[in-house]
Amino acid sequence: MFYMDLMFSMICMLLLIICVLV
Repeated sequence: MFYMDLMFSMICMLLLIICVLV
């Protein structure tokens, strides 16, 4: 569960960064 939560958080952060860059 913890690993899934971490992965979800990382994915969200990556998406936010991509949105900001684009």
